[in-house]
Amino acid sequence: MTTNYPITEVPQTYAPRIAEVSRNTAETKIKVRVNLDGTGVSRLSTGIGFFDHMLDQIARHGMIDLDIEADGDLHIDGHHTVEDVGITLGQAFHQAIGDKKGIRRYGHAYVPLDEALSRVVIDFSGRPGLEMNVPFKSGMIGAFDTQLTHEFFQGFVNHAFVTLHIDNLKGENAHHQAETVFKAFARALRAAIEFDPRALGMIPSTKGSL
Repeated sequence: MTTNYPITEVPQTYAPRIAEVSRNTAETKIKVRVNLDGTGVSRLSTGIGFFDHMLDQIARHGMIDLDIEADGDLHIDGHHTVEDVGITLGQAFHQAIGDKKGIRRYGHAYVPLDEALSRVVIDFSGRPGLEMNVPFKSGMIGAFDTQLTHEFFQGFVNHAFVTLHIDNLKGENAHHQAETVFKAFARALRAAIEFDPRALGMIPSTKGSL
């Protein structure tokens, strides 16, 4: 088997890793489309400007094409919208990544922004687990409640079936703290879902399944 391709290219023996998922409840109506082997293009409409900005970081720095359309009960607050986007995005990732043959499985990244520094580590383990330590310096960033960052990642973790550790190591500005978290998450994702040219066709686990 030849391996003379960039590691971000999908091997010809693999199907494109694309998924579309919809979630409709009394609180939200959400459509998500992901292409895990994209170029970082995004089309985002959640009704929460800062949240769209953070989702754009996932697409751009994760090299994931990402379409998200959310119609939620923002007249109440952003909780249901942010949480349900996390759930639906997690479902789309789980569907798109398939049996995980050939992926690196693990990814980590440190990302700075001025005074802020965050570290994110991810494992496509098949087991949902979130450890998050982000002491936000402000409760709100624009119309975005910083508490909802945890709800987004919890929803993603529970439905993508990943283990995720998020630590904001330094930061005095809440915008910077959040942005480093989402950028580091994107970079860790990118590393974990890329194909390993030395392990194509192999499940990255001694158990033989994930």
